[in-house]
Amino acid sequence: MSECIRLVIASDMDVRGKTALVTGASKGIGLATARALVEAGMNVALNARSEAELRRAAQELNEVGPGRALVVEFDVRDLAAQREGVKRTVAQFGGIDLLVANAGVGARRPVDELDAETWARIIDTNLTGVFYSVSAAVDELKRSHGMIVTIGSLAGTNFFAGGAAYNASKFGLLGFTQAVMLDLRPHGVRVSTIMPGSVATGFSDRDVSEADGWKIQPQDVAQTVLYLARMPARTLPSKIEMRPAQTGPVQTGPVQTGPAQPGQS
Repeated sequence: MSECIRLVIASDMDVRGKTALVTGASKGIGLATARALVEAGMNVALNARSEAELRRAAQELNEVGPGRALVVEFDVRDLAAQREGVKRTVAQFGGIDLLVANAGVGARRPVDELDAETWARIIDTNLTGVFYSVSAAVDELKRSHGMIVTIGSLAGTNFFAGGAAYNASKFGLLGFTQAVMLDLRPHGVRVSTIMPGSVATGFSDRDVSEADGWKIQPQDVAQTVLYLARMPARTLPSKIEMRPAQTGPVQTGPVQTGPAQPGQS
């Protein structure tokens, strides 16, 4: 397929003036996605738990344009707050065309060291929180014949030691998303999931450094979300797996062996 044809396909649907709600949008993949959508002309409701971080992000994005950014602070584990966030988004922009369920947390602990509080935090955010997002926005998405994109992980198919809670949340998210795709397909709502491997974010309180340059970058995932939003309405890529082109940093000395990062393969 020629590059010209690729560009025609990728730009078939004009997203300018449409509205997205992005959870976990104050940093990482969520912020990069919000930026890509705003730059494409979409209005974006930014969600996270930190109002201060959201306001800084919204100010930055509103200076970039041409789309507009709105702050809708809530914890995805609170269904009532999610519904209120949807109402505020609709009141400001007139509807919702795209839901990007990105908010997520993680911790790597063996099951004999995994406490109930950590288990609940991961499951309630990564899985139940996505159900709440879909539940809160589904009526608006039916009206707009819109789209849902969940940000999963290759940890949703590849299990690893210490991943009892995280694997459970991401395996569950994959099953949930694919079932929702079948449920909402007759209503004209497209549902897809993106499953990245190693991404250079501060996930699980890690600091990002130059050593993470070989990994998938947040903007790479963001461009994939935008690609899905621009796909012709007749077409549904229901699951996209993303991997780093390399399996780790380029070695300049003797190769050191060790465990792969979770979900990297």
